[in-house]
Formats: sequence, C-alpha cells, structure tokens
Amino acid sequence: MSYLVPSEFVTKMVDAGESKVHMSTRDTLIRSFMAGAILALAAVFAVTVAVQSGSFLLGAVLFPVGFCMLYLMGFDLLTGVFMLTPLALLDKRPGVSPNAILRNWGLVFVGNFAGALTVAFMMAFIFTYGFNTEPGAVAEKIAGVGEARTLGYAEYGAAGWFTIFIRGMLCNWMVSMGVVGAMISTNVGGKVLAMWMPIMLFFFMGFEHSVVNMFLFPFGIIVGGGFSVMDYLIWNEIPTVLGNLVGGLAFTGLT
Repeated sequence: MSYLVPSEFVTKMVDAGESKVHMSTRDTLIRSFMAGAILALAAVFAVTVAVQSGSFLLGAVLFPVGFCMLYLMGFDLLTGVFMLTPLALLDKRPGVSPNAILRNWGLVFVGNFAGALTVAFMMAFIFTYGFNTEPGAVAEKIAGVGEARTLGYAEYGAAGWFTIFIRGMLCNWMVSMGVVGAMISTNVGGKVLAMWMPIMLFFFMGFEHSVVNMFLFPFGIIVGGGFSVMDYLIWNEIPTVLGNLVGGLAFTGLT
C-alpha cells in the first residue's frame, strides 16, 4: 500500500494535534459525540455477532468496522486526542498550551460519553421493547461483562485497579498504532487495513477502552446489571482513562 515516510507522517500527526486543540467547542462536541455513538454501535454489533455465532473471535474480527467508519469521517475519540494533542505542545505550536489541551480532552470526553450513553439508552429500549420485556441474551452478556470488569477487579483491591490501568495502557497502544497506521497510508484501503489489525487485537484480548466502556457499562446498568455507577467509575472508567492516556503517549505518541 502507498504510505508516507516517517518524517512526513510525524509532521502530519503534529498538525492533527494542533488542529484539534484549536477546534471550536461546537465542532469538538459534535465530532466526539458521533465518535462515541458509532463506537457504541460497533461494540453492540460485535457482542451480538459473538453471542449469536458462539465465536468471540468473529466478533473481534468485525468490531474494527466502527473504528474505521469514525476515523474516515474525521470524528474524535478520547484515546486519539490523548496521543495527538500533546505532540503539538511538545513541538511548541502557537496557541497550544496545557490548558488548551485539557479543554480539548474535557470536551471530547463529554462528547464521547454523551454519544455512547445515547446509544446505550436506544439499544436498551430496542432490546426490551420499551422496557416491557426481558432484554435477551446479548444484553445479559453485556451486563455480565460489566459485573466481571468492575466487581471482578474490585475483589483484588489495588492489584485489580492496576490491572485495569495496565489493560488501558495496552489498549491505547494498539488504538494509537491504528491511528498512526491510518495516517501513514495514503489510500482508503491501506488506512482500513492499518486500523483493522491493532483494533481487532485489543478487542479480542479484552484490553480496556474508555469510550467502548462508556457504552458497555451504562448499558449494563440500564438492563439490570448487578453493579453500581460508582463501581463503574472507580473500578473501570477512571483507571481505564488514565491507562489510555499513559499508553497512548508513552507507547506511541512520544516514540
């Protein structure tokens, strides 16, 4: 596939980080909302495939379709801006400051969460016919994942918390590799292939992605999962976000 040499795509990464920092509040929220919503749909699609086919591997193989869609449309994930925006600061781009980066991260977090939560409510409504029936096998599977990846970690205390953190690091290492691979390639086919491989890997390995979890866990709570909002925040979302931040920077961005 056609691709850029390292000196060219590094400049492209820094340019992308700078443009995201300077993006208006409205555009940042819209793009991040759509990214969260599309990734949520991809997650429920992958789980549905896994449950109905009996093959989790098949679900993992198909999950990257959502990531490819949102990247090609120019939407923003928190995991991506964690890697790209600090590069513009390190390159001393004008107008890029720590406060500006934190503003971008905050807006993208809010947009991603709103998009994922919207899809969580919509899918819960669909699975239960307006909350009038039992949710079914797919919803029960997601609720079970929510319990296992909150209360299951909590059983191990600090060791469980750091397990989530490390899984978050490894996840955004792979996600960031997908972003970089897409930037290196100069055609759509190459971009899709470059994104597909690391995204499939992280999903199958059960690494923790903060935006995917913004759908899975609220959805699990809505359909009656046996864990609370505080369980979700303390024993998943917070360590996952921190792990995604460190992993995206340390393993990809700064290299």
